[in-house]
Amino acid sequence: MSLVRLAHELPIEAPRTAWLDSIIKGDCVAALERLPDHSVDVIFADPPYNLQLGGDLHRPDQTMVSAVDDHWDQFESFQAYDAFTRAWLLACRRVLKPNGTIWVIGSYHNIFRVGTQLQDIGFWLLNDIVWRKTNPMPNFRGRRFQNAHETLIWASRDAKGKGYTFNYDAMKAANDDVQMRSDWLFPICTGSERLKDENGDKVHPTQKPEALLARIMMASSKPGDVILDPFFGSGTTGAVAKRLGRHFVGIEREQTYIDAATARIDAVEPLGKAELTVMTGKRAEPRVAFTSIMEAGLLRPGTVL
Repeated sequence: MSLVRLAHELPIEAPRTAWLDSIIKGDCVAALERLPDHSVDVIFADPPYNLQLGGDLHRPDQTMVSAVDDHWDQFESFQAYDAFTRAWLLACRRVLKPNGTIWVIGSYHNIFRVGTQLQDIGFWLLNDIVWRKTNPMPNFRGRRFQNAHETLIWASRDAKGKGYTFNYDAMKAANDDVQMRSDWLFPICTGSERLKDENGDKVHPTQKPEALLARIMMASSKPGDVILDPFFGSGTTGAVAKRLGRHFVGIEREQTYIDAATARIDAVEPLGKAELTVMTGKRAEPRVAFTSIMEAGLLRPGTVL
């Protein structure tokens, strides 16, 4: 069965079976209109960064640097980028469950503008996470500090979204039983994980490492949850979701990326249930407030337990 759905062929607010575990081909805002209200648990968004490159980049040996100069990263002005950002964030907020959360990743070029739009629309910021790259690209011109990180914003749908998922104990256990901090150390995507075409060129210029997406999903979702990626690209979100027992829905308009993502996801083998056990710990166990026991007359003041 094909993973790909054409946005214009899906009915407005299409039933879950029509889009779950699939890639919807089309513009992200138009495609999001096809999803029902409050239908996804977590959103991971890696939008265009609006890098505004003014020319080619070269290494000291004069070889050209493979930079992001694709048409989808071109905007006429900051105002145009802000309007684009507001449109897709509003569409995402509609489909996000009341207790759902959104992750947006970006660089200094765009993340502050995205953060402003998130707050203006009504999202409630929970954390900003710094992804520190162990192998960042050098600053070849020597005119600035080496850009060695990207920023993730994690937000709930609104200030009242108190029931969002955060697997605190699982994150602590994965961090040698120490509370996990908001700076994460991962290498950029290299080696066999980096998708290449028949010429050996990168399929996608900003492919994210699977380890980064795995941490996000293990921290903020449960097995069976639906993860939405409105800028699906090479399909990292879908591949990790399938491996970790989550559902996914991706939106992508470039056929080259869709083809690569489809082949990638088809090759993924899901982990077994035993491997997916999330440590919930005491925080997730059912609890009753002690005062409510007394108020119900089930326990008298002064009773020795």
